Amino acid sequence: AKLRREKGHAKSGQQVKEVFRLNILSCGAGMQSTALALISCDQTRNKVVHPQVPRYDAIIYCDLGCEPAWVADQVRFIERACVDCNIPFYILQSNLYQDYMQRFGRQRVSAMPFWTLDEQGKAGRIARRSCTVDYKVLMIQKFVRYELLGYRPYQRLRPEDIGTHELHIGFSSEEAHRSFPSRHAMFQNRFPLIEMGWERKDCYAYNLDEWGLDSKASACLICPFHRNYFFHHIKNNFPADYASVVNFDNMLAKWQPMSKIKNRVFLSRSRKRIIDLTPADCDDAQTFEYCGHQIWNGF
Repeated sequence: AKLRREKGHAKSGQQVKEVFRLNILSCGAGMQSTALALISCDQTRNKVVHPQVPRYDAIIYCDLGCEPAWVADQVRFIERACVDCNIPFYILQSNLYQDYMQRFGRQRVSAMPFWTLDEQGKAGRIARRSCTVDYKVLMIQKFVRYELLGYRPYQRLRPEDIGTHELHIGFSSEEAHRSFPSRHAMFQNRFPLIEMGWERKDCYAYNLDEWGLDSKASACLICPFHRNYFFHHIKNNFPADYASVVNFDNMLAKWQPMSKIKNRVFLSRSRKRIIDLTPADCDDAQTFEYCGHQIWNGF
């Protein structure tokens, strides 16, 4: 797809150079980034509802190979809306699940925030978390640099691209503590939902009321931040997804002794194997109110 770039000017000595700024959306296809993508599509219909959200030059989704089934539906919904509105939509293959299944305990893998138990039964959690950076942020940065801006490998960054391009991230206002400046010289990070004061529930309402999309959160099936209810829900509704989670959890149990992690690691915050979770363990769903009903957020 041909990119549309926003024009500006930058002075260099006595010369005036034309600068092209790209507005990129990092899209996880959950409630929040779906809302940003769809608000952007509204711009093409001359329906400027939120000026903090531009008409994006590219919307980029990283397929980690282990998302819940509903995420694929939401990706297809966004893609259709972008095609209709002539907004470039890209899917990058970034297979976190397969890499872990093949490498954990045998080769280096990206750090994930697993729940832990030591030999004395003391509970803890792995603090370091690099999976999002390794399998999403870096993938998008490289794609923009090499595919959209046309850089060659090892080519020095052009002055007109330094700090020029905006990478929009779908953190909502209750997640403001997660916002961070970009560490990449090419980008400025922007958080439109925080600027708008929107919470997750506002994104859900927009997606449903304006587009008819009953959306849920997007997170890997194997994300340790899930509540136990998530595993209960997919067990009862998405057996193939549940089987993938159980296989992953069993792999952790098998290969952890051969890894550099001394303590036992778990996906469940109850520090049990997934197949051992009880109904009482899974009574922890996170919800919000919409039109008098409690809506599960997907975590």
